[in-house]
Amino acid sequence: MPSCAAGVKEGLIAQPRRTALIRPGVCGVNCSQDAAAAMALRRELGEIAMQTLVRPATREVRSRVFDSARWAGYQPRPDDIIISTYPKCGTTWTQRIVGMLVNGSAEPRPIESPWFDMRLFGPIEAALGEAEAQTGRRYLKSHLPYEALPVYAGVKFIHTARDGRDSAMSFHNHLVGFLPEMWANFDAVNQADPKFADAPPRPSPDLAEYFRGWLVDGGAYGDAGASYWDVERSFWAARHEPNMLLVHFNDLKADRAGEIARIADFLDIALPAGVMAQIVEAAGFETMQAQSAVIAPFTERAWDKGGMRFFNKGTNGRWKDVLTAEDLARYHQRIAAEFTPGLAAWLEHGRLTAGDPRQSED
Repeated sequence: MPSCAAGVKEGLIAQPRRTALIRPGVCGVNCSQDAAAAMALRRELGEIAMQTLVRPATREVRSRVFDSARWAGYQPRPDDIIISTYPKCGTTWTQRIVGMLVNGSAEPRPIESPWFDMRLFGPIEAALGEAEAQTGRRYLKSHLPYEALPVYAGVKFIHTARDGRDSAMSFHNHLVGFLPEMWANFDAVNQADPKFADAPPRPSPDLAEYFRGWLVDGGAYGDAGASYWDVERSFWAARHEPNMLLVHFNDLKADRAGEIARIADFLDIALPAGVMAQIVEAAGFETMQAQSAVIAPFTERAWDKGGMRFFNKGTNGRWKDVLTAEDLARYHQRIAAEFTPGLAAWLEHGRLTAGDPRQSED
């Protein structure tokens, strides 16, 4: 079997705009070992030019789950897309949409988003190798605030947000469904880190009790920079930058076709109307859940119910049957303390109700 680097060279010559099918654990070899060779091949073929650094990361974030230092080896390409969100705000939904747009097809295929800042999936070399092996337009994943990420000329950012109460409800489902193997890995990573040197706390099985704990630090898991508060403030502050698009979960629910068209326009992607209609249909929750074994095969290895746990409900407002009036009062008090009125309104309602974030004065 040829090496990943050989596969990259073959893909660059024969299919320069398609995403490589070579991935760690799939191609049969270790892509991370061939990352340097793959990079050299792309330079040889003239695909890579030195990218202009607009600004380096200005903040370090190392939570129990995410580490911004793992972005140090990132080799940007001029058409890269970075999808960065607070967890459980529509990240995978956005990844699936972007993946279909860049590939020009609604056919089910694995979501191919290298995720550098994730600490629980092994050494960074594997993620870097996966990124280097891709020959089409890349869309990378992050759960870091904007200032913890480097900004390069041409690289575009998409930030998808959601009401904090809805995010917390979904995050709870996410955590309580972890398989024992996931918790064992989580424990090992944190116990080996001198910043923590212990096992992470398990979530309360009681949803309301979990939410009250989440409200204390915005689900930061060990670093304020990874909190809901800091992540949302960071992208709101960058909303006027031309490389930034803010998307909201509510708007995707209310007008999926319109929001997908916004994303396509931002990414300078134009597809036939028939293909766009197929993408809109494939981005529906029921379709994604039914196709989870194909589009998100990792879910079978991490959660007790696989894709059915990961793609749980896709709804908002579940907190209404869980939280007390006192819980809601504390939430609103915290929102008022953390966010400007414009940001608070957008996070609760989305662009279609609260208005375009770029038009907000605060």
